Amino acid sequence: MKIVKHWTDIESTPVDMEGARDAVKRLVLGPADGAPLMALRVFTLSPGGYTPYHQHPFEHMNVVLEGQGVLHQDDRDHPLVPGAMALVLPDEMHQFKNTGDTNFSFVCLVPNSYA
Repeated sequence: MKIVKHWTDIESTPVDMEGARDAVKRLVLGPADGAPLMALRVFTLSPGGYTPYHQHPFEHMNVVLEGQGVLHQDDRDHPLVPGAMALVLPDEMHQFKNTGDTNFSFVCLVPNSYA
């Protein structure tokens, strides 16, 4: 099965987690597309926006698409720009923040159970 989509064509939904601000996500590819294991999501943070400072029992991989931001881990901010990649290991506390004046969007690959 071949599925080709553009992330900007997918409807976004607000990130409905305590501690999130001005953040939306798009489920680009996942179980509904026949993906057996992984889900591909794109998060967009408006200027000043951020995800909650949180953890979960699985890893996730990220690639920055646009804008500028940081990955906050272990009391340290790791700068992120388009093309940057980040790995968050299981149970690591982490948060993504938009530090620029335009949208900050990044891909997040997770297990289907967390889509």
